[in-house]
Amino acid sequence: MVPPLVEQLRFTRSEWLRALRGVGEADALRRIEPMNSIGWIVGHLAWQEQRYFLTRAQRVTPVPLLDEVAANGGPPTTPSLRDMRAAWREVTSAADAWLGSLPAGALSEMLPPPGPKRTVGDAIQRVTYHYWFHIGEILAIRQLLGHPH
Repeated sequence: MVPPLVEQLRFTRSEWLRALRGVGEADALRRIEPMNSIGWIVGHLAWQEQRYFLTRAQRVTPVPLLDEVAANGGPPTTPSLRDMRAAWREVTSAADAWLGSLPAGALSEMLPPPGPKRTVGDAIQRVTYHYWFHIGEILAIRQLLGHPH
């Protein structure tokens, strides 16, 4: 049985994809300061999932470019939406395979370093909440760019 936290993350991802529906490449490249570009946001969420669920949990980093263009605290960038969505799909597919196979009790296990001490369950919650933050940001950017809905 998949833990409810994993199901919540999957639902949140579907809502995030809905917030991205209809965003074109040109709009995704625009940066309305102090906010980041939508392309960066997509890469940033892929970066976070990769960091927790792949790099820390499994010692694999399938898309190292994310560390360069979308890491927390890095310089502002405006990466291609197409490229970041491809990276996001690769990362979330690999993360889902791991998340879907978590045994009972795994949510209370610690993620290996580097990084702050965090359990697997805490990391899933943090990623889920982070998606909701950026859903709001994407919707605000879309309004500023004149998207009517």
